[in-house]
Amino acid sequence: MAETPSTMVKLGTQAPDFNLPNVMEDKPFSLNDCRGAQALLVMFICNHCPFVKHVKSEFKRLEKDYLSKGIRIVAINSNDIQNYPQDSPENMRKVAKAEGWTFPFLFDETQKVAKAFQAACTPDFFLYDRELKLVYRGQLDDSRPGNSKPVTGKDLRVALDALLSGKAVSSDQKPSIGCNIKWK
Repeated sequence: MAETPSTMVKLGTQAPDFNLPNVMEDKPFSLNDCRGAQALLVMFICNHCPFVKHVKSEFKRLEKDYLSKGIRIVAINSNDIQNYPQDSPENMRKVAKAEGWTFPFLFDETQKVAKAFQAACTPDFFLYDRELKLVYRGQLDDSRPGNSKPVTGKDLRVALDALLSGKAVSSDQKPSIGCNIKWK
């Protein structure tokens, strides 16, 4: 299991535009669909990564705790499905349904969106404020497969809560660690 850190994009960066198929509804979903939200959380994930499998139960808890507060959550899979067929849109839909996710799960077949976000690993988290400026990028929490630390979402939740309460999100942020995006 190779560990790849997130790139830690410069805070304040504008959210890149995207328009991708949502495997949950068989229709496109774009950045414009996120405008007006209190914040936008973009998660780069996939089906087969052990790091994502380790934390995926927290995604439903984030959805439960933050959707009603105006946080828009979007997950994007940018992996090469020719070499990693378990990450195909059909399998994405199966995983999302099994986990009970209702947030859009988007497929980035060309990988252009992952490159625009400078996503490097799965999972990789990007939190944008109401103006779609980056306020947090990095890890969900300190839990990793095999390190016995509980999955709490602590780091991301602290950022979400600060943003919702009108406080500045601390710039002291740790990179996410995960599998590298499987580039073509």
